[in-house]
Amino acid sequence: MSTPPTAPLASAASRRLDKLYEFDREPVSPDRFLGAGYFAGSFAGEHVAATEFVIGVTFVNWGAGIRDIFLGLAIGNLLAVLTWTFLCAPIAAQTRLTLYWYLRRIGGPFLTVIYNVLNAVLFCILAGCMITVSASAVRIPLGIPAQVNWYPADARFVAVVLAVGAVVVAVAILGFKKLASFSSVCSPWMFLMFLGGAVVMLPRLAQEAGLESVNSFQSFWEIGHRVVWTGQTPDGSPPLGFWKVAAFAWICNLAMHAGLSDMALFRYAKKASYGWCSAFGMYLGHYLAWICAGMMGVGAGLLLARPLHTLDSGGVAYEALGWSGVLAVIAAGWTTSNPTLYRAGLALQAITPDWSRARITLIAGIVTTVVACFPFVFTRLLDFVGLYGLLLAPAGAIVIAEHWLFPRIGLHRYWASDRGLLLNWPALAAWVIAIGAGLVLERAGVLHLFYLFLPVYLLTAALYISFAALAGARGTSPRHTPESAFTGQPLVKELPQRDDAAPSSSTLRLLSGFVALAALTVCIAAPVYVAVAGIPDYAANVSAMKLWLGVATIVYFVSGTLFFTHRARQ
Repeated sequence: MSTPPTAPLASAASRRLDKLYEFDREPVSPDRFLGAGYFAGSFAGEHVAATEFVIGVTFVNWGAGIRDIFLGLAIGNLLAVLTWTFLCAPIAAQTRLTLYWYLRRIGGPFLTVIYNVLNAVLFCILAGCMITVSASAVRIPLGIPAQVNWYPADARFVAVVLAVGAVVVAVAILGFKKLASFSSVCSPWMFLMFLGGAVVMLPRLAQEAGLESVNSFQSFWEIGHRVVWTGQTPDGSPPLGFWKVAAFAWICNLAMHAGLSDMALFRYAKKASYGWCSAFGMYLGHYLAWICAGMMGVGAGLLLARPLHTLDSGGVAYEALGWSGVLAVIAAGWTTSNPTLYRAGLALQAITPDWSRARITLIAGIVTTVVACFPFVFTRLLDFVGLYGLLLAPAGAIVIAEHWLFPRIGLHRYWASDRGLLLNWPALAAWVIAIGAGLVLERAGVLHLFYLFLPVYLLTAALYISFAALAGARGTSPRHTPESAFTGQPLVKELPQRDDAAPSSSTLRLLSGFVALAALTVCIAAPVYVAVAGIPDYAANVSAMKLWLGVATIVYFVSGTLFFTHRARQ
């Protein structure tokens, strides 16, 4: 049937957006489950990211020592991986729902509105920070000065942010599988850019440390201790210690793992054990990338003879890697802001029942892009990350208590919604009281912001169990929702089948894969050559390396895109 002439043009656009449906309000069906490779690529792409440039340099400015960095990050990231694996992924695999829709079943529509609005606002701010970081690289060829204040100082920078934001929003609207595919192409190359940027700075760092070369792990450790992670802050304030480094690594993605926001991703996982794929992001990104970013930042500051706090991510990457570094910052911002914006769209979509996820993601993206024009989060990223995790994580404690603990202690799952309550007041009270107690402890100087997660999380769960028992969760629910409703079977609509019949050439796939691998080899071999050659002819070697990196980068993205596209079809 043709569209009536009187129908507005917006109706056709709305129908196109609605076709991008991704089980927003129902469990994912088994035919849409994805393998481990998608999650490994998604995590690596998201967490080898633009914010790594900022966080790695911040550790240096905050005076972290070299032992604090190497051991603290190892422990903190392991705790994050375990939290994804044993808390987030299992609930997602059992329910096949987003947190936003499952929380509605537990907490009622009013609590869902409160949580999802807060969630979406914080995620939009975080995604805006990542767009700002990408824009810090795009500004370089346009001659725009670095934006290190909370407000934009150049109208051209605003135009750059709007352009970058448009790309991010478009990819986020396409959905999870497109996000994972985009990350899979970018992540191997981005990781080598971080690694190569650190390696190419080694001769200059060694010179500053009074060493002639870097020929052993001991000499590398000495360079790091003397020049990069010195344990001293520029203003003489107390340095960041081991426990704060470890705690930050754990809470950096607190809302995603302990807060269960990444149920939105793991609901597509064939197995709950795919939670271990988070290690690709934590150790390639939050471990090695933070270390490499710190070395790049210090090296760039030495080469430019400028204080570290006056450099932005684009400037650091350009000094180390040339135009390939600029592209690395842009791609890193995209691969991180895309899934963050995707989550924000899911959160808002859960409270706008007449709107598709794609449509609400578009609106959230517009808000995010406007936020990105004001780089205030960029200047206070570590504090913001700690605060947004603290505010959102208690929702995960409430869900975990009801999903796993209630059946074991004689309380009924979904008791509030089964009784027809619009608001689960025990959940809201537990959340507010625990957050209030945590902020009081932080303001009083009893606990640092990075340490508040565990007591707040445990207090939320304990209060919710107590309040729910008093409110009637121990009695028999008037209605009972069968567990089969959350086992991943489709409930609402029949989705169109995917067209996987397109032929794929094995020869082309193998050839493109070989070329991509060769290009990646050049991306790391060129910086290694500069490091081995040392200080003599350093400037000339760096200049030649940047040219080789540029050519290898172009070749990789052409061949890598062909390889991953054909592999996905097969």
